[in-house]
Amino acid sequence: MLINSSRIYVFVSVLSKLEEVDEKLTTKVKEFSIFDHTGNKIRTEDREIAIIAQMEDPKVAILGNVASKAECEELIRLSKDRLNRSKIGSKHEVSDIRTSSSTFLPEDDVTAGVEKRLAQIMNVPVSHGEGLHILNYKPGQEYKAHYDYFKSKGNVTNNSRISTLVLYLNDVEEGGETYFPHMNLSISPHQGMAVYFEYFYSDPEVNERTLHGGAPVIVGEKWATTMWVRRKQYR
Repeated sequence: MLINSSRIYVFVSVLSKLEEVDEKLTTKVKEFSIFDHTGNKIRTEDREIAIIAQMEDPKVAILGNVASKAECEELIRLSKDRLNRSKIGSKHEVSDIRTSSSTFLPEDDVTAGVEKRLAQIMNVPVSHGEGLHILNYKPGQEYKAHYDYFKSKGNVTNNSRISTLVLYLNDVEEGGETYFPHMNLSISPHQGMAVYFEYFYSDPEVNERTLHGGAPVIVGEKWATTMWVRRKQYR
C-alpha cells in the first residue's frame, strides 16, 4: 500500500457516516476510504477475496477470486438475449465514445448473491448500488476515457455516485484493458478479477485521477459487470 505522509487518512466502514464525516473534515484533509480492508484478504459472507494491489489518492484496488467461473458464465448467459447498444449521459444517447452492448440484469438467486458480495467488498448497503450492469465488447469496441461520477449540478448530484467496481466475467485474448491515463495504470481482464475505485473526495484533483476507459478489444470478446454505488439509498 502506498502511504502519503502529508495527508491524514480517516477510515470508516459504515456509509451512513459519510455526511457526518464530510462536515467535520476540511478540504486540506483527505476524507477517508470506505474500502477499509486491511491485509491481503477480504472475507465476505460466502467467499474469500484476494487483494492483489492497492493505490491511494484516489483509492484503487485490484481484486482476485471475486466470483466463480460458474457465476461468471451464468451472468453472461442471463444477459445474452437482453443486450442493447450502450448509451451515455443523462439523456441516454448513443455515441462513438461507447460502442459496447449492455443491460441491467433483474434480480434472481445468482445476481442477488453476486450483488450482495460486491456490496460487502465495497462496504456499502446493497440498496445503494445501481444493480449489476452487464457489458459486452466485440472486437474493435471500446469505452473511451470518461468519469463515472456526475460533474454537472442538479438533482442527480443530490445522490451522486461515490465508487465503482468492475468485475471481469471472462478472459480476453487481446485488448480490452481497463486503463487510468492519469495514474499510468492498466488492468488486463481475467475471469473473476475486479477493479474497485472511489471518487467522492472534496479535492477535485483526486477525483479527476479516476478518469478511465475500456481499451478496444483486439481478439476475442470482453464480458464484464459494473456496479456503481450512490451516496444514499438508490433502490
